[in-house]
Amino acid sequence: MKRRAGEREKELKKKKLLEELGESRLPYMTPADADFHQLWKTKYSKLVFRKSDTVPEELHQMVQESFLTLRKHDCFFQDLVRIKGKDFFTPVSRILIGNPGCTYKYLNTRLFTVPWPTEGYEIKYCSPQIHDACKALIKLNDYLHIEAVKALQGQNLLESKETEDTPVTDREQNFATSLREKGSVSQDQSSFCVPEDDFTSLNSRTSYNVTLLNYMDPLQMLYLKQEPYFGMGNMAVSWHHDENLVERSTVAVYSYSCEGSPVEETYDQKLQGRDPAVWHVGLKVAWDIETPGLAIPLHQGDFYLMLDDLNMTHQHCVLAGFSPRFSSTHRVADCSRGTLEYIFGQCELALQNLQTDSNSGALSLKSLETAVVKQVEEIHNEVEFEWLRQFWFQGKRYLKCTDWWLKPMAKLEEYWRKMETMSSLVLHEVRKKEQTEEQRNETISCFLLVLTERQRLRKEWTARCQSEAAESLPEDQKPECHPFWTNDECNMPLPYDLEEVIAHLQNLVQKNGVIRHLYLSEGPLGPTHTGGGFQPVAIWNSGFPGTQDSFPNLCFVSAFCESCSEARFPSTLSKEPWVSILGQAPWQNRFRLCDRRHGNICDDLAIRTNPEDYEK
Repeated sequence: MKRRAGEREKELKKKKLLEELGESRLPYMTPADADFHQLWKTKYSKLVFRKSDTVPEELHQMVQESFLTLRKHDCFFQDLVRIKGKDFFTPVSRILIGNPGCTYKYLNTRLFTVPWPTEGYEIKYCSPQIHDACKALIKLNDYLHIEAVKALQGQNLLESKETEDTPVTDREQNFATSLREKGSVSQDQSSFCVPEDDFTSLNSRTSYNVTLLNYMDPLQMLYLKQEPYFGMGNMAVSWHHDENLVERSTVAVYSYSCEGSPVEETYDQKLQGRDPAVWHVGLKVAWDIETPGLAIPLHQGDFYLMLDDLNMTHQHCVLAGFSPRFSSTHRVADCSRGTLEYIFGQCELALQNLQTDSNSGALSLKSLETAVVKQVEEIHNEVEFEWLRQFWFQGKRYLKCTDWWLKPMAKLEEYWRKMETMSSLVLHEVRKKEQTEEQRNETISCFLLVLTERQRLRKEWTARCQSEAAESLPEDQKPECHPFWTNDECNMPLPYDLEEVIAHLQNLVQKNGVIRHLYLSEGPLGPTHTGGGFQPVAIWNSGFPGTQDSFPNLCFVSAFCESCSEARFPSTLSKEPWVSILGQAPWQNRFRLCDRRHGNICDDLAIRTNPEDYEK
């Protein structure tokens, strides 16, 4: 729900910005502009740039050979990502390399690391060349970590001394040298004394656990988006903030463009703005139309650092040149919910509620408390949709490099199967009527929420695996709808399609007068709302234990009572009954609202016939 709200907010901001611009374009600067360095100093000071001649030649050679090796072994893949409910191929091909068991999620897609050589882990690579490529990338990772720490120390030193940079007066002076003077410190400054707490913070914000490698050949692309705000030309990657990172962590990007192609060498350099033959990184202040943007050329072996909160306050894009390009983008991924250690811990927590009879070997649940059932079933969903289906949706791509992930995924599936058994045990117990009616109703209602979400997600993932885009992929990259089973497979305790199970549970709660019907729209509601697609949710008129997240944009716009036939509807909603409750008119009652898709609850909502009377 929060993700969807965030996406809507971004779209509204983008639409507003483009409306304000109209047919005009915002100004931007390149190193050829006289005020470029002054703009950098005042508005983009947390961006640090390094030319290739500052990097050891041996490291250049190792890293660039690793790119070519991975490309030769077909290890780069276009991701089939999910945006606004639709699947799209990324124009850039990618591979994630990093700490064993780490993942990185972007655009609703979880990538799994090809592990780089790590002490204590047995990693079998498909070839010695892939091993060497991963080894080279961890060396680059270590180098960029040290450079990022030095850059942050230099920034702290400059801020503490309130030191100003030397003004740039020579427009033609070496662009990279001036940036080094501005953005970082010399080698002898790297020994600047930093308090232990600050050093720990610097270290944690620069200890890269993954690198996302990118490759694109622009001349092989049928279409590239045009940059919409400044007129910067073809974009390989649109404007964005990097996702799923530790807060205020540094991002380091090493660039390797395969320069020297005939089309690049013969391009006319007498032009305004950025050179379209050369790759650039573009930067702008987020959702700002006053500050000019930057377009910085990227040549073979250059790298840059986005320090501190720059990734939060600014947006960046990648502007395509004419030649093929690789990049290695090193990140401190937020792995609080994205490592094998985390998800195995969640599984073990869930399975604590499963017990085996020492005599008969029969399985049973230790507790039917609503909070326990909810926790276990949500972990069940997390394992299935955030791990198993995400992994198998990417086909057999990871086997191009290593089979390392197969064993942990098999173990996760084993845990998931036990949780399927636990779901069947919950269903069995609520049919027995051994709980009090109130307890039983609470358990059913809670269970129903999670099962409905599970059914919705299974349908979505099944459809994605069968989509035209998925079918167009090579055989070894085609998504697998896994886990999947038919009703004939007797080794599964519940069916894959949960419609009948959900209908049965709904029938149980309706018999007890617990569930009522309410229709909730996807977007903010109000008297002028014209949005479509109402989704069923449920109201309980008794306490419901669960998460206390609320719907910030929810607004009741009309209500209808079947008993007294009293109804009020805004004209934009025609005569769609918003609230349908059997019995006396409920206008003065207060209820708790639960969305079956997300399990969110909004406490004490007053249901009234008039939208003006509604109080949050």
